[in-house]
Amino acid sequence: MATTSTIAEQADALRHAHLKSALRTALACSIVGFTTLYAPTSVRKFLAYPAFSYVTTILIVSEATVGDALRGVWNAFYATTQVMLFSVLSLWLAGPARFATHGLAAAVVSLGTFLVALPESTDLMAKRIAFGQLVIIFVGAAIGGASTGVVMHPVHVASSTALGALASVLALLFPYPWLACSEIRKTCRLYVENASERLNLYLDGFFAKGRPAAVDLISRASCFARVAKKLLQSIKEHERGVSWERPGIRFLKPNYVNLGKRLQEIELPLRGMEMALNSCSSFPISMADQELQKASPKIKLHLRQKLEQAKCFTPCDATTAPETKGDDIENALRPFTTMPASQEGLPALFFLHCVEILQHDLIFGQPVKPVDFKSQDSVTQQSGEKDQAKYCFGGRRTRLNLKPSCQSLIFALKCSVSLGLAVLFGLLYNKENGYWSGLTIAISFVTGRQPTFTVANARAQGTAMGSVYGLLGYFICGKFVHLRFLPLLPWIIFASFLRHSRMYGQAGGISAVIGALLILGRRDYGPPAQFAIARIAEASIGLICFITVELLWEPARASTLAKVELSTSLRKLGESIEGIVLCLEEKQWPDSKFHTLQEKLEDLRSRTSKYGVLTEEAVSEPNFWFLPFPGDCHLKILECLSKMVDLIQFTSFQLESLQRLSVSIGVAWKEIQKPLEQDLELFKEMIGTSIQFLGAVTSLKSLSAIDTELQKTKVACDMELGKSQSGNLTTFSGTNDEDVAKVTSSFLCRSNEVATRIHAQEGLEELKSQMVLCIGGLGFCLSRLMRETMIMEEILRELLQRENPTCLVNISEISSKLKALDM
Repeated sequence: MATTSTIAEQADALRHAHLKSALRTALACSIVGFTTLYAPTSVRKFLAYPAFSYVTTILIVSEATVGDALRGVWNAFYATTQVMLFSVLSLWLAGPARFATHGLAAAVVSLGTFLVALPESTDLMAKRIAFGQLVIIFVGAAIGGASTGVVMHPVHVASSTALGALASVLALLFPYPWLACSEIRKTCRLYVENASERLNLYLDGFFAKGRPAAVDLISRASCFARVAKKLLQSIKEHERGVSWERPGIRFLKPNYVNLGKRLQEIELPLRGMEMALNSCSSFPISMADQELQKASPKIKLHLRQKLEQAKCFTPCDATTAPETKGDDIENALRPFTTMPASQEGLPALFFLHCVEILQHDLIFGQPVKPVDFKSQDSVTQQSGEKDQAKYCFGGRRTRLNLKPSCQSLIFALKCSVSLGLAVLFGLLYNKENGYWSGLTIAISFVTGRQPTFTVANARAQGTAMGSVYGLLGYFICGKFVHLRFLPLLPWIIFASFLRHSRMYGQAGGISAVIGALLILGRRDYGPPAQFAIARIAEASIGLICFITVELLWEPARASTLAKVELSTSLRKLGESIEGIVLCLEEKQWPDSKFHTLQEKLEDLRSRTSKYGVLTEEAVSEPNFWFLPFPGDCHLKILECLSKMVDLIQFTSFQLESLQRLSVSIGVAWKEIQKPLEQDLELFKEMIGTSIQFLGAVTSLKSLSAIDTELQKTKVACDMELGKSQSGNLTTFSGTNDEDVAKVTSSFLCRSNEVATRIHAQEGLEELKSQMVLCIGGLGFCLSRLMRETMIMEEILRELLQRENPTCLVNISEISSKLKALDM
């Protein structure tokens, strides 16, 4: 019951944060509405475009804190400065009367959009605000013709933008400031409670008396893990606002630490503990003796205090953190000085190895004991100062790079063509409401890929829902303008929650809010029903232009790109496994090869993340006339890839730890390196062959492409005999349990020799225990990597069969054909 209530409390905290954001959004929109409706005439004449005031407010205040709002104000000012210079110069040179020509207005909007979008250093929010301003200024010039003011017309747009930005800041300051620092502290406290509960559940599962009880505890911990992911995402979103609330001035003490990254590091050993428990073949675990179980409460308390240190804004080993003694824990772990007789005992050693990682703060980038904590303090402080030096008066320092990158050039061209076409066709369809075709897509551009049809569909539905709700509210309130905000406020709150739904997302939620605001938050725009229909039609025109340009610019489907990225990820996975090294000379420590492996792992994590994004996009996009995208298979492969990345990370840490611990204990490194080197090479050979094959198969468009290629090269291959003209070929049949048992058994046998040499040394029992746990964890990681490869092979067989329903998938046959083609 306590666990369930804790999960509910953490989930409620996230919902309360969303509700608070919705109420702040409603307050900001109310400020804009009352100002544009009831301000003195002298003020209202400058606020000629209240619609854009609402748009600016929604862009800035949604999920924002005071720091985010200040950043939004800066972006609005930066965008306005750019657009004012460009628009005044364009209107003065061409003359307002010439903009009555629809083509000229669309061309100037296209040119201005290109110039705004080209600089890579400009924030995306500033670009979106600038796009909207360009559309309003030059469509307004096309509507007004010669009567358009060269200076006053852009000033009216700038004034409306300023009102939206000011309302956002005021809404986040009253009735009390909503600070990013405060939100991060609250979320960190929730995360610490979440991580502590998971630790308790994993430790209880380790001492469980039977498998049903252990499975129940693991499943409850998984619920906490899903909430923890949302908490970490919330921390990451608020971190950027901290630099604006607490500017990094050089002569002041740094007060900003990247907490999100530090807390994210805690997740790795927690995921390792979960993998270890899921790999245990039977419960109760033989290693969970009474002495260790007796120390369990102290382990929980000690690790809880470590987590409390991690959430502080100070370094994790600072003097302000609570001091704890881990002698009882070390005494409980000292008996583990020998390796288990079978591979069934490796998960337990790996579990205790993860406990050691958490206990000794190894997750925070500190080296293995013995450590000079004083020097580590200075290193941590210098790192914080370097991070803080990147910020100045709340704004991030950016290097001026006048040469645009290929990516920024493509983004600028895409935005330019999309907005130009949207403005042109919008003016041709309905000149008086030509704003909405361009404005609909101006605030929706992103620098990378996005699910085009999903986003467009969400925007269309949100616009329709908001417009219909606005019409209902208008007819209920009638001509009482001051009552129109009453039905509008609950809609703003409801639409704010739509932003967090999987169906509508940010695009649909923002469109739903703006759709109702434009009807209930303004006046003197004509019959509301006619305006709503015209706006929906104009929005549809803009979305059609957006979809068309996106498809012409990036015709490759997400499913195709996901398959390509899968092949790349598998290739990077093979390179990372090849980078696992053990045979290094003592003179080379610390060796650069470990840094090289870390760089490969970072690249692999990035590729895996990109593969996951493309997979989610492919799942949400329509299939049209293509075969249904096997999203379930790709998601399973993604899960295997993520686990293998974590296991390689552990493996790299364990190999480096073994080297450093051997020096501390006094054992010659060659006595440890030589027995384990052969097994490590055998492991790399087995798993490398499998991953190389998986990468080659996933790079093929279809299985029929292999036969076509064979016919082109005229290679005669007898598949039954496994022979070809090039000689005998060893076919690949996949990894099996015998391979895993062979490598693991050999590793256990040789690691027992290493443990015997370590045990022969006098004293240093704590370091001996650490080294044995480290070797046991290494054995678990190697065996689990092989088993994850086996799982991936089975999923790939299913994937190939679903992509080639008319063919019978035979791994050995495919392998022989690939070898014949030297692929």
